[in-house]
Amino acid sequence: MKLSTKGRYGMKAMFDLALHGGKSPLPLKTIAERQEISEAYLEQLISSLRKAGLVNSVRGSQGGYKLAYPPEEITVGSVIRTLEGSMAPSACVTEEKPLDCKKADSCVIRPIWEKMRESVDNVIDSITLQDMLEDYNNQSQ
Repeated sequence: MKLSTKGRYGMKAMFDLALHGGKSPLPLKTIAERQEISEAYLEQLISSLRKAGLVNSVRGSQGGYKLAYPPEEITVGSVIRTLEGSMAPSACVTEEKPLDCKKADSCVIRPIWEKMRESVDNVIDSITLQDMLEDYNNQSQ
C-alpha cells in the first residue's frame, strides 16, 4: 500500500499547521515554502481538508488557514482518508460501499484484505497530530 503525494503532502501541511499555527492563521504560501510543496497543489489539498472540516480559512490581509480542532482531536486517519479515500487494499473490503462480489462468502483472500485494512485503520486512527508534535519535540531535543 502506497500513499500518493496527496496523502503525503497533506500530512505535511497538517503537521505544519499544528506546529506553527497556534491561534493565528498561516498563509498558504508560508506552508508551501516551509514544506517545499507547490502552492497551487497545496491549495487543492487544503480545499479538500477545509470541505472535510479539518481546517478553517480566514480571509483578509492577516488571513490563511488554521486547524479546525486541537491537534489531539485530529487523527492521521481522518487526514489520509479525506485526501486518499479508503485505505482498503481491495474494493471488496472498503468501509463504505464494498464491491459486491458473488464469491465474497467463499473467498479465501477476502479475510486477508479485511485484516490488512483493519490493521492499517487501527494504526492511522490511533495517531493524532498531537502525537506527531510530541515525537517531533522529542527528536528535536
